Amino acid sequence: MSTLQLKNMNIQVEDIRIRAILATYRRRVPVTEGYVEVKDGGSWKQICDKHWTAKNSRVVCGMFGFPGERKYNVKVYKMFASKRKQNYWAYSMDCTGNEAHISSCKLGNHLSVDAEKNITCENGMPAVVSCIPGRAFAPSSNNGFRKAFRQEQPLVRLKGGAKIGEGRVEVLKNGEWGTVCDDQWNLISASVVCRELGFGSAQEAITGARLGQGMGPIHLNEIDCTGFEKSITDCKFNTESLTCNHEEDAAVRCNVPAMGFENQLRLSGGRNPYEGRVEVLMQRNGTLRWGTVCSQNWSTVEAMVVCRQLGLGFASHAFQETWYWHGDVSANDVVMSGVKCSGTEMSLAHCRHDGARVSCPRGGGRFAAGVSCSETAPDLVLNAEMVEQTSYLEDRPMFLLQCALEENCLATSAANTSVSTGYRRLLRFSSQIHNNGQADFRPKNGRHAWIWHDCHRHYHSMEVFTHYDLLNLNGTKVAEGHKASFCLEDSECEADVQKQYECANFGEQGITVGCWDVYRHDIDCQWVDITDIPPGDYLFQIVINPNYEVAESDYSNNVMKCKSRYDGQRIWMYNCHIGEQKHVGSGAVQKRVIAMACNMSYRLEPATGSQILGSATNLLSYGAGHLPAVPVSAQVKKRMLAHLRRKLGG
Repeated sequence: MSTLQLKNMNIQVEDIRIRAILATYRRRVPVTEGYVEVKDGGSWKQICDKHWTAKNSRVVCGMFGFPGERKYNVKVYKMFASKRKQNYWAYSMDCTGNEAHISSCKLGNHLSVDAEKNITCENGMPAVVSCIPGRAFAPSSNNGFRKAFRQEQPLVRLKGGAKIGEGRVEVLKNGEWGTVCDDQWNLISASVVCRELGFGSAQEAITGARLGQGMGPIHLNEIDCTGFEKSITDCKFNTESLTCNHEEDAAVRCNVPAMGFENQLRLSGGRNPYEGRVEVLMQRNGTLRWGTVCSQNWSTVEAMVVCRQLGLGFASHAFQETWYWHGDVSANDVVMSGVKCSGTEMSLAHCRHDGARVSCPRGGGRFAAGVSCSETAPDLVLNAEMVEQTSYLEDRPMFLLQCALEENCLATSAANTSVSTGYRRLLRFSSQIHNNGQADFRPKNGRHAWIWHDCHRHYHSMEVFTHYDLLNLNGTKVAEGHKASFCLEDSECEADVQKQYECANFGEQGITVGCWDVYRHDIDCQWVDITDIPPGDYLFQIVINPNYEVAESDYSNNVMKCKSRYDGQRIWMYNCHIGEQKHVGSGAVQKRVIAMACNMSYRLEPATGSQILGSATNLLSYGAGHLPAVPVSAQVKKRMLAHLRRKLGG
């Protein structure tokens, strides 16, 4: 009997619970401590603790969204158990501790039966678990939450998921974020990631990039975990991923604690459950009542929080007018205003808002906030390496820039520049924007609102699609590109993906999943006008979809930054990176040294190998002007210079 698996008895997650016994825990959300009970024959039964182990507790806590278990006050529970008659389950369970669910545990011993055929737990009491919640779910007697979700471990993150606790697994290695190949990816390894991030065990180990493809390196492959590691980086793995590509990026869906946030919000009046007027349950004058949300400044970011809170995926649209959705008449009054979310909140109530002092000049009714949700969303990512490799300066005569001047693609001082003799200094570059999400990126406006651009000879479907800016080291803009409007099309796609969108002939616009839109360095307005900028060190920044006009699964990768140095004649771009990436690994340093050395050596003639090698040596040893020396050890420096010699034949 002991070799039987619990799953053969059809024990499912709905058939087990943690029931809070002590008054302290009954008031808290989420419930972290209490009896472990299983449903058998329609009634809830306790489990005898005679054969109960900490490994069993670990599995149960993991199922309910908690990363670990702890000891509890046995005396208090013994005293409580002695005062009540228990209804025991006939079996015990025998877990090894690394199972993602009790259905994978073995069935333990059968309990003894007394003369009246009642199940007994001689000298024992009901099994109790006490779980440790992740930091984002730490309970309190007031509200049971921390304001916004923050992952606890900076070496691993989840990206592209619609809900808290799900996403593509990304690992920080050598200062660069990369993905995990799904070869041998299973629930045990996925559970290590989940617990590392403050969630419970894994509900699902997702393969085949089903939560979107990542970019950059694939750091880990063929991961083999025991299930007890503190971090996925402590598991055995293969760093060789030559046979992997981003179509095999691994993802997880973790067990998270039941916070009950979905019961504090509803969508009303929509054509389907995924859309409608937003109605919230708020306390007003001592009573809970449903009401609407003021739509002033209501945006996609707030809508994202609503859709996530309801478990409906991503927001596809945020509506500031909802007269066409007839919600509950009794909920017409505005009960929440001034809502401003960061996007990481687990509940709309956690966003900044006006509290009890509701202020909504337009009123509710037809101007109540609304949303439509979708299970999938696009995810745009700029190719940072291409920007770094294609950037250069051009002194362009003013007579060739009349069209660009009309489109406001130059600095304001250009209006005073002589058309016949003047010129503008332009920082030019190519941008390649990939859609790595799970849905096509489509412009917010329909065809009727597209604008014809004479310079480019096609319609632009988005007036604000990118910001190109040069910032000083304090973060203040000193020059800005005006390449705001775009025509969106599939310039190129992965091998098995068909192009769908093109700008020519008033065609449909967008970027298909698995395709990218390329704006080459040699077209008008693909630049920043730096004519008036003095020499110095700067930050170059590109922001895609800056106003969040179109919903995406991940906005954190919409910003690209480069360090740059301008000496009055030339410009160096280096360490271009997406989002919050801050460190530079030795591999990236090597590429950076070669690129910078080439730039430093380049004059009117192509640089020789010895010139590049000399420039690289200077970079590694002394830096370049205001640029610091490249931070690598003497051993790495020696190895890199040897590599450069071989590469350049010097």
